[in-house]
Amino acid sequence: MDRSAEFRSWKAQCLSKADLSRKGSVDEDVVQLVQLLNEREQFFTTSSCAGRIVLLDGSINGFEVQKQNCHWLLVTHRPCVKDDLIVALNKANGDAVLKFEPLVLHVQCRQLQDAQILHSVAVESGFRNSGITVGKRGKTILAVRSTHGLEVPLSHMGKLMVTEEYIDFLLKIANQKMEENKRRIERFYNCLQHALERETDSHPKEKINKKRDSYSHKKKRSQGKASGKYTTEENDKELENDDDLGISVTIFPEDY
Repeated sequence: MDRSAEFRSWKAQCLSKADLSRKGSVDEDVVQLVQLLNEREQFFTTSSCAGRIVLLDGSINGFEVQKQNCHWLLVTHRPCVKDDLIVALNKANGDAVLKFEPLVLHVQCRQLQDAQILHSVAVESGFRNSGITVGKRGKTILAVRSTHGLEVPLSHMGKLMVTEEYIDFLLKIANQKMEENKRRIERFYNCLQHALERETDSHPKEKINKKRDSYSHKKKRSQGKASGKYTTEENDKELENDDDLGISVTIFPEDY
């Protein structure tokens, strides 16, 4: 099987699988971005998370939804309300940590050149911690990431260690980061449109619908029209320690 046929096979298999994530669908803020990528023959998304504010509890006993050894007390993909955070904090039995996690998007690319174009767009849009990995089987994955996260402990062994005033301060910062993350996603979408149009102009035989409106005008389109994967906890951790702004190449085991 040639490379193009193998890539088409990988794409068909990935996009036909059921979404097994907790949410079961693509986040609203990245629906159009995911759809734009999956409409192109040289890309498909393998996981995505638009960004979220999370309160985790490090206790052993607790709630059902777990991330590694922690329990999820609160998760929102929108600015967080103080009352919701306080209610969640009151349920903490261990070490509660407030986190803001920006966009994470993994895209498999047909060839390295396609990944390089996407990488340039991601960095230009503010996702400066993005990187490329290439496996021995030829799978080329771009991870779109940024560094404007937040992680602050709030309680220890169930006891609140900070003041209410400090909680107000942290929520303001977390919500500001959420809004900045949203702006970067919109910038990424618009920059990607232009990059793909330039690429098409240089390859006129490739078909593409150029009659796209800007990101903000298309935001109301149904979320169900996007084909893609929501993030899994394993994919959250992929490449998270790579601070190189250039292209990183990682060789995976033979069975990757």
